Amino acid sequence: MIQRQRRSFTLLEVLLVIVILVTLAALILPNLPARREQAKIGTTKIQLKGIEDALEYFKTDIGRYPTTDEGLAALSSSDGMDEELSKKWHGPYLKKGAELKDAWNNDFHYVVPGEHNEKSFDLSSNGPDGEEGTDDDITNWISED
Repeated sequence: MIQRQRRSFTLLEVLLVIVILVTLAALILPNLPARREQAKIGTTKIQLKGIEDALEYFKTDIGRYPTTDEGLAALSSSDGMDEELSKKWHGPYLKKGAELKDAWNNDFHYVVPGEHNEKSFDLSSNGPDGEEGTDDDITNWISED
């Protein structure tokens, strides 16, 4: 009878694999939260651009941007508009279920006429810190730093 030798890992080989895995984890894990924040910032910028486009379509149909009081809700529904404007409204201007909140689940800020874009509107998110007027804000205007 031929006996088969059973091959297994030595303790040294197992320890070497553990050291390699721990080293890789130490290099990769600290970067994950930063990447997550970068992804949220990118998502919010894309959302902002989509809302800007929807506001332009609204203006094309209605002849003006939604008022600050009408807000971004006017992009999804003509409720609250007078009959004449409701006839011109060809929305919804955003895809069904489009989120009007940024990646941190905060509402976008919309003001017309804008303080920074006087001929159109200001649209912004407070960004990751959640505070208005900081360097983390994501806006549709170029900041003057």
